[in-house]
Amino acid sequence: MGIEEQQTAPGATDRLVVFDTTLRDGEQAPGCSMTHREKLRVARALADLGVDIIEAGFPAASNGDFDSVSSIAREIRGPAICGLARCHEKDIRRAWEALQHAERARIHVFIATSPIHRKFKLKLSREEVIRRAVEGVRIAREFCADVEFSAEDAARTERGYLAEVLSAVIEAGAGTINVPDTVGYAMPGEFASRIAYLREHVHNVDQAVISVHCHDDLGLAVANSLAAVESGARQVECTVNGIGERAGNCALEEVVMAVRTRSEHMGVTTNIDTTRLYPASRLVAAVTGVQVPRNKAVVGDNAFAHEAGIHQHGMLAHQETYEIMRPEDVGMGRSRLVLGKHSGRHAFRERIGSLGLELDEPELDRAFMAFKQLADRKKQVYDEDIEALVLRSDAAEVGEWRVAGIAIRSGGPGPASAEVEVIHADGRRVQAQATGDGPVAAAFRAIDTVTGLDCELKSFDIRNVTDGDDAQGEAVVTVGHGGRVFQGKGFDTDIIVASAQAYIQAINRICALAPGHTTFDAAESA
Repeated sequence: MGIEEQQTAPGATDRLVVFDTTLRDGEQAPGCSMTHREKLRVARALADLGVDIIEAGFPAASNGDFDSVSSIAREIRGPAICGLARCHEKDIRRAWEALQHAERARIHVFIATSPIHRKFKLKLSREEVIRRAVEGVRIAREFCADVEFSAEDAARTERGYLAEVLSAVIEAGAGTINVPDTVGYAMPGEFASRIAYLREHVHNVDQAVISVHCHDDLGLAVANSLAAVESGARQVECTVNGIGERAGNCALEEVVMAVRTRSEHMGVTTNIDTTRLYPASRLVAAVTGVQVPRNKAVVGDNAFAHEAGIHQHGMLAHQETYEIMRPEDVGMGRSRLVLGKHSGRHAFRERIGSLGLELDEPELDRAFMAFKQLADRKKQVYDEDIEALVLRSDAAEVGEWRVAGIAIRSGGPGPASAEVEVIHADGRRVQAQATGDGPVAAAFRAIDTVTGLDCELKSFDIRNVTDGDDAQGEAVVTVGHGGRVFQGKGFDTDIIVASAQAYIQAINRICALAPGHTTFDAAESA
């Protein structure tokens, strides 16, 4: 088995294995794609957080996924690095090629088992599904000692047949058997009963860890995961902020804090450094552009806010009257105002580290220069500003195009106009002018003219990174091109500039997607 601390009988205090799939399942959410650099940054944050396993991607899905998994496997130490593969030899070999340099590697193979998937997607008999599952596990074991098997759509699979499949893959060498609620269909009591049934009817179940992977279509992913743990599951697959396909996945921070806060009830512990939860949440929100709702459990801005008078009175009397967790337990108890224009490089480096951001010297130099420029324009520089400028610095180093300047004419008779100058990676400076219903639309059209791409704007969101009339603005743009969705983010005290930066980042992601990049539908997964 790949993870040393495996399941024991429920009741004692066991170790719950935290399997993070932010970089694989989380990234599959429309518009949540990350650059190579962003994936490495998130992987480092996950390692600092203390997750046991990082599912870094689906190596056979694309060259980009392969490269990211390979880089994470080479550079990240601590967690096991996992790659997903269908039960196809080509997929499995590709996964191992990406994982082979990991300190600890896991190959995660899957095939659908439910009647609806067998009939309409796979068009395979029950016997053929078992044969392929066993063959996939055996091939993976030729490369890697740590193999996980997932029965896709397990929550809608016949119990007896599911037990038969899982018994066969354990015999073939799977050390972890995953029971996904792929479409978020299960109810907590029902799902707990299914796990209890499997513990009783899967042969040699004590030789494998039972894992669960729950989606949130009915808002029950965390509840179902915790119910499964109570029934004996000892691995939970989850994502930071619960991001993922459709309504998302089980939220890592919610499971971890439920287990910690109700330890006497759950009877399990994790390896997670909970003080890193809030910084990890902020990082994932920043790189994906998917903001955390203010009322989000554990890491939302309102999670520890109290406005009602009776609540405030209770809090003043004793914190535990209305708080079952402390903000400092999840890393939220920190000063917001940290640096100003007179702050030095050493103080800046220290603050970067405390925010959970790891920078090498060239990256630190770029970020510090950007900080000094920002400090000249803002009276006060907040943690959120620092996070934004680090990510902006990342984005500026990636892609074919970057914004050099914008001139806007708006407010008079006739449409708004924008003149945009961009710089190509080969050094060319290109200018274009366009008109639009407003200055942002005009800037986007000018960028389309320069790059030669005709994109369909799907969504455009702006928000203040911090408070005040000199606050940085964050723009998040989602565009459609070639039947796919791409997202970009930009930060600047000038919201028009931030919008153009976001649009250019989306353009760069389109340009990075070479023809033939995606070999199959990567969403076909557990």
